[in-house]
Amino acid sequence: ASKMIDINLFRTEKGGDPELIRESQRRRFKDVSLVDKVVSLDTKWREARNHLEGLQMSFNKLNKEIAEVRKAGGNTEVQQAKSKDLKKGITEAEEIEKEVIKERDSTLVLIGNVVHDSVPISDDEANNTTVKESGTPRHEEKLYNHVDLVQLLGIVDLEAGTAVAGGRGYYLLREGVLLNQALITYALQFGHVRGYSPVHTPFFMRQEIMAEVAQLSQFDEELYKVTGEGEDKYLIATSEQTLCALHRKEWFEKQELPIKYVGYSTCFRKEAGSHGRDTLGIFRIHQFEKVEQFCICSPEGNASYDIMEEMLSNAEGFYESLGVPYRVINIVSGALNDAAAKKYDLEAWFPASKTYRELVSCSNCTDFQSRRLEIRMRTPKNQAGVENSKAHVHMLNSTLTATERTLCCLLETHQTPEGVRVPEALRPFMLGIDFIPFRKMYDAKGKLVDRPKAVTPQ
Repeated sequence: ASKMIDINLFRTEKGGDPELIRESQRRRFKDVSLVDKVVSLDTKWREARNHLEGLQMSFNKLNKEIAEVRKAGGNTEVQQAKSKDLKKGITEAEEIEKEVIKERDSTLVLIGNVVHDSVPISDDEANNTTVKESGTPRHEEKLYNHVDLVQLLGIVDLEAGTAVAGGRGYYLLREGVLLNQALITYALQFGHVRGYSPVHTPFFMRQEIMAEVAQLSQFDEELYKVTGEGEDKYLIATSEQTLCALHRKEWFEKQELPIKYVGYSTCFRKEAGSHGRDTLGIFRIHQFEKVEQFCICSPEGNASYDIMEEMLSNAEGFYESLGVPYRVINIVSGALNDAAAKKYDLEAWFPASKTYRELVSCSNCTDFQSRRLEIRMRTPKNQAGVENSKAHVHMLNSTLTATERTLCCLLETHQTPEGVRVPEALRPFMLGIDFIPFRKMYDAKGKLVDRPKAVTPQ
């Protein structure tokens, strides 16, 4: 089971329009025929349902008849035999209906969220559109990249990390630890003063709950299984997963929304799909800390798209305050995951690598996740006291900072010939340390050696 879109979108009699879903699937460069399959299975379900209801009506009618004949002292053998047959027919009809629902819904889960009209339509990420550029990128020769910088500063031990923890393992050392913690604390404070409530989430989840928030492909490529006492659990790849599940099966009053969280956790990823990519340094690792913005809002009007802009603007403010040049891109339809209707990435400039790299992903998942998790908003009741619609809340997530990756960018951006300047915004959380000097240097043969002590930092 996975997340899915609303079946009523396929039902013309309920105001739905299957063509909208077909168009969305075309934009995703995914199988359009799934839509027609759902429509025909839904028709099949309606027929099965009508057949079942017809049998139930006959059964109830017959039972009334039997009661009346008995009351009059008559013989009900014939009716009872008929009743027995009907009961058997009802059981069979219920089974058929269950099967059809199962088949329909297993097709429905293969269909992605409806792509928003503002998303560029392409299957090639080269066509991501740039929404904004900020700051002046450094263009200098002979800058060290983040892989060299962590070694020169002596703030990461990759050799011991790999020996002890395996591939992509690392120890953070000295100011590396302080910088990482400073980023965490600064990000939580940054969110908190903007009305986002801090949450420290669990690091693993029960399998059935994880199945409600993760795509199937993530189980193979991303999620570590943990065995211990009781049932198997999965380590989280992002606190988005635990924040999604925080309010499962809850109802919200409209005035309680939006709810805004800034979540914090360590995250764990197998990176099975990234074999051989970014294997050096601490840019792409199996275990990292992340501070995440997460919002739950009303499904009405443009509420979730307004909040999406706000979350993006928070992320922009965060990197501006750290002196990092960046650009914001609107991700093409073919590269969206199933849950996202629209996604922005904030890519920061890495001056030594001379390239923009993703630090933030900001997604509006509308009601795709909340439907699976049954998180709803109460809507006004009509005259008969019945709710007009089951309104599922909209849910959004956006990175504020994946701290080790942000650290890589800060080191490249703020390096000097003698070491690395600590961004002003982080100094209050760094015991006042404003500069980290190089401890090592490369000798003429390119070997890492201790740097002579006499140098005074600029």
